[in-house]
Amino acid sequence: MSVLHSFLVFLCFCFCKSRKKITEMLKPYSELWKRQEEKHEELRGYEKAIITQKNTLVGAMLATDGDKKRVFEVKSEHFDTFLKESPFANKTYSSCAVVGNAGILANSSCGKDIDSAEFVIRCNLPPLRNGYEKHVGVKTDLVSANPSILLQKYDSLLGSRRKFMEKLCQYGSSMILLPAFSYVKNVALCMRAFHTIQDFGSPMQPIYFHPEYLKDLDTFWRSQGWEAVRLSTGMIVTSMALELCDTVDLYGFWPFGLHPQTFKELTNHYYDDMTGRRGFHAMPGEFKLLLQLHSEGILRLHLGDCESNGE
Repeated sequence: MSVLHSFLVFLCFCFCKSRKKITEMLKPYSELWKRQEEKHEELRGYEKAIITQKNTLVGAMLATDGDKKRVFEVKSEHFDTFLKESPFANKTYSSCAVVGNAGILANSSCGKDIDSAEFVIRCNLPPLRNGYEKHVGVKTDLVSANPSILLQKYDSLLGSRRKFMEKLCQYGSSMILLPAFSYVKNVALCMRAFHTIQDFGSPMQPIYFHPEYLKDLDTFWRSQGWEAVRLSTGMIVTSMALELCDTVDLYGFWPFGLHPQTFKELTNHYYDDMTGRRGFHAMPGEFKLLLQLHSEGILRLHLGDCESNGE
């Protein structure tokens, strides 16, 4: 047996093994989905997701959720950037779409379904134009911005900020969610993002997660079996959607390299193949939690090409 033949046999073995694992894991997904409103209601209850001038005053000491045992004092210059009140106070949306950035969305034709939701949440400033519209939609009501993106792609907003603002144009007048108080080092960077948006006259509304809310989420999901350094942005905004929305549909949350139906290889994101920090987030573990919520009728995962499978 030649070396090449042996290698091909090995690849076939690994591929077949991966297919079997995927098929076994997705058995709950293949069952008829039915929404369970009572179980959905059990996940509601956090009230202070967003920092406001009502729940966080000048002089308040915020215990950051990322920097263990570090405390940050709110100054007037920070307080002035807070919303006067929560944009979600006494508000419930009939339908929400939470859009991750996984490669499964490429050529999915899910854009129309995503845009049909009353409230659309997107993660980490993804591209929506130049051919992606059909597959991921364009409607955006809230988009998160990870500080690492501002650091790596926009030079921490210390130089020219035009490129950053040109990026934001595709999100219209949506809210932009900044985890300013997760780490002390993020505060100044997120403040620069706020002032950049303000200085350019953008209609976008910057908002900040309250670190106490993120700590509560961490405690809750660990009680459900999740284990990792930190929750991913996708898991955090999904949690928030479960509180805000009557129905929650998830797109682009498949964390594996093979398509669950066609078994074709996938890129890490629908727009590139860059991978994140290993060991920081536990995407497969989070996906299992999401799959459990799907099987319980609390949210609905979409793992196929929307037009071809009738989603």
